[in-house]
Amino acid sequence: MATTVIYGGSGGIGTAILGRITERGESVHLVGRDTDRLQKLAVETGATFTAVDVLTPGSFERVASEVHGPINGLVYAVGSINLKPIGRLTEDDFVRDFRLNAVGAALAMKAHLPSLKQSRAASVVLISSVAASQGFAAHASVSMAKAALEGLTFAMAAELAPAIRVNCVAPSLTRTPLSQSLTNSPQVADAIAQLHAMRRLGEPDDIAAFVDFLLSPEAGWITGQVIGVDGGRSRLRTKG
Repeated sequence: MATTVIYGGSGGIGTAILGRITERGESVHLVGRDTDRLQKLAVETGATFTAVDVLTPGSFERVASEVHGPINGLVYAVGSINLKPIGRLTEDDFVRDFRLNAVGAALAMKAHLPSLKQSRAASVVLISSVAASQGFAAHASVSMAKAALEGLTFAMAAELAPAIRVNCVAPSLTRTPLSQSLTNSPQVADAIAQLHAMRRLGEPDDIAAFVDFLLSPEAGWITGQVIGVDGGRSRLRTKG
């Protein structure tokens, strides 16, 4: 049986994607840093996992060695929300965010490419951000990294076609553990929600539903796309 590998599988969006895939009885391998959380998810869903920090040298090769057989889906849902004005950003901030978001996605695809090629219709889905296409203050590091991720999407979709599809989902602010510093305050969360045409923040399953579609055969003619699942934030300016 082919496997879907989810990097960031113990986070909010990754866990929601896991739920949708395992509901269909498909095999999933999770990758994350939280061993206890990964073990709990493995017991609940039957998924396998590798507990590793993707910034550690050799981490992607280790994951690839622990996933056996063809891979029909690869999701890179690793990210960061490092919000600082540029005067407070260090070189280490820029390098870490770039490695985590963009370089990590590239290395994940490289490590799993032989297994992806074994599948008849493999799909790769990367997770960007509305901040890659919209200018927000204090977003220099993460915006730069996510914009590079989108460029990677285009390049790899061209390089790997037609055997492997590569697409990217760009959410706006979504209620996940990573975003708690912004969503824990009801006042802040509501103020940001009102900037969206849909007047709410995203939920993990909003993103997972579209990722699940992109992984499926129903999306077989979609590749090289960056698609906003963002409550309209990237395109619409409505009256307050």
